[in-house]
Amino acid sequence: MIELAKKNALAIGAGHSFIVFLAEGYYPLNIMNAVKAVPEVIHLYCATANPTDILVAQTDQGRGILGVVDGFSPKGVEKDEDIIWRKELLRKIGYKF
Repeated sequence: MIELAKKNALAIGAGHSFIVFLAEGYYPLNIMNAVKAVPEVIHLYCATANPTDILVAQTDQGRGILGVVDGFSPKGVEKDEDIIWRKELLRKIGYKF
């Protein structure tokens, strides 16, 4: 995981940024609040298991992250049973009570 984070951080090449990759079985939602609680963290762009693209701008001063494209276009709208499943999953992993 560390090598993957290093490779991606170098490819992005933006100062004052960091990447966290989680091992299988961990959910990004479980660590979001802890990361946001770090005083040096100004913005959290995404916490996802989806594929992402990073939007980077370059100026004479350097490179910076403008945003993140997270996942794919929606395939539809959640049905009632989908909402129940999602809420149960969030409760199961301890994100929602």
